[in-house]
Amino acid sequence: MRLLFKLPALLVALGLCLALGACHSAKVFVPPNLRPPTDTGDALKLAQQHLQDATPCCTSFADFSYGTLLPWRPKKFQLGPNSPVANLNGVRSHFLAFKLPPDLKMPYRVAIKSELNGRWLHSAYLFAPTTVVLDEAFQPIDGKDIPLCEYMGWSKSTTGAFGSTTIDNPKARYLVIYSSSDQQSGNTYWEQSPAAFSAEAPVNMTSTGSFKIPHGPDGTIWVGLMNDGYKTAVDQAVCGEAPKGDGLLKTLSTLPSHWTGSAP
Repeated sequence: MRLLFKLPALLVALGLCLALGACHSAKVFVPPNLRPPTDTGDALKLAQQHLQDATPCCTSFADFSYGTLLPWRPKKFQLGPNSPVANLNGVRSHFLAFKLPPDLKMPYRVAIKSELNGRWLHSAYLFAPTTVVLDEAFQPIDGKDIPLCEYMGWSKSTTGAFGSTTIDNPKARYLVIYSSSDQQSGNTYWEQSPAAFSAEAPVNMTSTGSFKIPHGPDGTIWVGLMNDGYKTAVDQAVCGEAPKGDGLLKTLSTLPSHWTGSAP
């Protein structure tokens, strides 16, 4: 009878021993956001090398295919090893080519967002866009490097480096987005915000200071007609370090005397 009472206890003890043995032999699980960086190589240099090793498909804007209509709202595009490469005046770049919507009232804005390429801020880079507007004969009528400005939203979809361009020429028919040599060798100011930068990797990041994110040859960009969410991001984005003023005392000294309590 005593053996019957002891049997459940023996089974429980045996189960605990097996569980402890399994835990001891298994690897301890560490959440992804607490693991050290696994990137040991230079991702930017590797991407640049991939670009130089690629075989260009096009050497002029007339060679591009313009079968894609400019999205009616920002849409995600991935530029990388599997996307085409153009060689424009000796500059290699991945690119996107769009047909502009017909009969759209001008002027209108095209929104662009570039996402940080890389999990860790210290090794991340951005694809910095150059826009070229073409007429019906594929001749450039406007072109510019788009400055990118940082905006931290409430989610990944509203966070990134934002920019825009305006279509205001009645002859505009097509839009090409690539990255010029100046853009590829430049950088974008990035105001440090460790808590908002990445929900995946909040560790191994400097808690103060600002950064300049280098530009690279590939990455994820969003392109499309401006909508309200992107307009807010573009208009409120941080484009550089705020200018330093004269301080609160200087401001107070310019207030009317009755505000500061001074005698008239």
